Amino acid sequence: MMRVDVEFTSGAVTLRGWLYRPERMSGSTPLVVMTHGFAGVKEWVAPFAEVFSAAGLACLVYDHPGFGTSDGEPRYEVDPTAQIEGYRDAITFAQTLDGIDPERIGIWGTSYAGGHVLVVAATDRRVRAVVSQVPITNGWANFRSLVPSIMLPAVHAAIAADRRARAAGKPHETIKAASDDPTELVAMPGAEVYDWLMANGPQVPTWRNEVTLSSVDKFQSYTPEAFLRRVSPTPLLMVIAEQDTLTPSDIALQSYAEALEPKQLALIPGTHFAVYEERFQQASCVARDFLLTKLSE
Repeated sequence: MMRVDVEFTSGAVTLRGWLYRPERMSGSTPLVVMTHGFAGVKEWVAPFAEVFSAAGLACLVYDHPGFGTSDGEPRYEVDPTAQIEGYRDAITFAQTLDGIDPERIGIWGTSYAGGHVLVVAATDRRVRAVVSQVPITNGWANFRSLVPSIMLPAVHAAIAADRRARAAGKPHETIKAASDDPTELVAMPGAEVYDWLMANGPQVPTWRNEVTLSSVDKFQSYTPEAFLRRVSPTPLLMVIAEQDTLTPSDIALQSYAEALEPKQLALIPGTHFAVYEERFQQASCVARDFLLTKLSE
């Protein structure tokens, strides 16, 4: 495969990433737009692009605004609206590339971006196929699964204080994405997510264990579930980890049941991060086969 650096504009922000082209290309090649989840970086999803590219699919992998090598202020702001627009602008950019078939564009998203791709596929009919891996499918239900009722008053008080401070001209307050201290206010609580981030984040120079507090505010008002039934008639593959507690499998399975045909479900043994680790081959191959089939029809 061949990988080159690329950049494109979304709004007024330059987003940067990598374009993967298959080693052997004949005619116009289908392409998959891909990016990372909450507080992530493109390096974490690049292995999936390598699998797809090796099978003959081009891939555009990039960092969300404010993360990794992409521009965007404030840094480490997880803004689902801006990230969804980033996907759509990435599709537009991909359609201009030499050798890429503009009519055969698929999208792939994981975790938080697994919700984004549902919104994009429901609202952008340029998308020919969509893969939603270990996704957030119901914003409030997922938010409440992470934030116990006893913690909600403290979270809402912190959000309100941050809004007052920013109105007075102060910068966005930031918090850790994850922590090993269960009493600390973080975006993603729990030992599982902390251990995985600490094992994989420091290897990437642009990664920080940090998000804005306003990212949590935006999370609680995120509603991908409102778009779920509108994905049809675009083919949907949902990849769900059976023991997922970060984006709980029971919530995702209920969302899959509500989605309309054509749809396909892949249940992967393990927890949320199994799809990146011990179950990577299974998760990447089922997505690869789905995309190859649907982008060839």
